[in-house]
Amino acid sequence: MHRVIAIKPAGKWEKKSARDRVVLDAVDRTRRRIVLTGENGGVFLLDFAQPATLRDGDGLVLDDGSIVLVAGAPEELLEVSAHGTLATVRLAWHLGNRHTDVQNVGAKLRIRRDHVLEEMLRGLGAHFAPLEAPFDPEPAAPQGHEHGG
Repeated sequence: MHRVIAIKPAGKWEKKSARDRVVLDAVDRTRRRIVLTGENGGVFLLDFAQPATLRDGDGLVLDDGSIVLVAGAPEELLEVSAHGTLATVRLAWHLGNRHTDVQNVGAKLRIRRDHVLEEMLRGLGAHFAPLEAPFDPEPAAPQGHEHGG
């Protein structure tokens, strides 16, 4: 089994050079340790000291120098929009206040489909449309609080 030794960010390497491809949803793309199986049958171990967040299009550099493409699995999402920047910020605040994973896509937001959130968004005057697409939410903020002293 090959080991993952580094991650090349999406857009910083040539996808056509990939030897294999792994398809993962957003949850499986944030890991410290996971055994991955590629579409071509390759098995790869990702084992880092700290959790890594993989993005759709990233490349996993293996111990032999080859690269495996990370592809985001399509997920059931809502694409949310509002009339203007202030209204969009308001929607983002309400989603964040509910600890909802959010992806920024231009002037729109994407979240996982959730009927409770749909009702809240409808009440806030949002426009939304269901879609299936890879989900790349913003990474969570660190949980700890450090104070200088």
